[in-house]
Amino acid sequence: MIAGASLSFWVLFHVAVVLVLLVDFFWLQRDGAPSTSVSALWTCFLVLCSLGFAGYLYEGRGYQAALEFISGYAIELSLSIDNLFVFLLLFNSFGLTPGAQRRALGWGVAGAIVMRGIFIVAGVALLEKFIAVEYVFGAVLLIAAIRLLLQESGRHTQPAWIRWLIRENKLGLSTFVLAIIAIEITDVIFALDSVPAVIAVSRQTFIVYTSNICAILGLRSLYFVLAGMLHKLRLLHYGLGLILAFVGIKMLITHWIVIPITLSLCVILGIVAVFTVASLLVKPDQIASAGSD
Repeated sequence: MIAGASLSFWVLFHVAVVLVLLVDFFWLQRDGAPSTSVSALWTCFLVLCSLGFAGYLYEGRGYQAALEFISGYAIELSLSIDNLFVFLLLFNSFGLTPGAQRRALGWGVAGAIVMRGIFIVAGVALLEKFIAVEYVFGAVLLIAAIRLLLQESGRHTQPAWIRWLIRENKLGLSTFVLAIIAIEITDVIFALDSVPAVIAVSRQTFIVYTSNICAILGLRSLYFVLAGMLHKLRLLHYGLGLILAFVGIKMLITHWIVIPITLSLCVILGIVAVFTVASLLVKPDQIASAGSD
C-alpha cells in the first residue's frame, strides 16, 4: 500500500489521467481554442467520470470514502471557477490569442497536478506528525475566506505581482513565456487555499489527491465553457468565502465537534447553488445600490 492505495491503483489512475490529458490536448483542441459545445460536452464527460470514480469508492470502501471524494471534488471545482477569473485577467494582460490560451492552460493543468501532489503529500504528512498544523491550516482558510468576502462584487483586479512581472521583464521573454510563469505561480497560490480546504474533509491522501486531480482535469475545458459568462458570476466569490470559512472552522473545532461528511457536502453544494443562482438573478445595479446603502 502506498498512501492508502495499492501500487496497481496508482498506476491505473495515472494512466487514466494521462489518457484524458492526451485526448484533451491533442485531439479535442488540436485546431486552436475549442468550441463552447465541445468544451461543455467534455466537461460533462469528466464530471460523469468523477462520479463514476466515486461509485467505485463506494463499492470498495463504503459511503464515507465516496462522500469525502465528492466533497473534496466539489470544493476544488468550486474554487477553480473563481480561479478562472484570474486566468482571464492573465490572458487579457498578456494579450494571448484563444489558441495561445489553450496551450497556456495546458501548462497550467500540468503544473497544477504536480503542485497538488507535492502540497497534498506534505500537508497530510505534517498533520500526522504535528497536531498544531491543523490550526495553522484552519487559520489559513479563514484568512482566505475573509479576503474573498471583503472583495467587491464583480471586481477581479490584476494582482500587483503580475504587473511587476510584466514591468521587470529584463530578459526579454515572450508574452507567452511570461504567461506560463504567471500561471505556474498562480498554481502555487491556488494550492495554498484548495489543499487545506480538501484536507479539512478527508485525511486520506489518495482521496484528497484523486479529488483534486479529477477537478483539475476539467479546468481547461471549463474555462472555455465559462469564459463568456464569468462576469455574470459576480456573487460567487462570496459563496466561496463562506465555504472556506466553513471548512476552516470545521478544521479548527474537529477535536471537540465532529461535523458529519454528509452535512459538510450538503452545506458546500447548497452554498454554491445559492450564490450561483443569485449571481444570475440579481442585476449589477441592484448590487451597486445595496453596496452604496
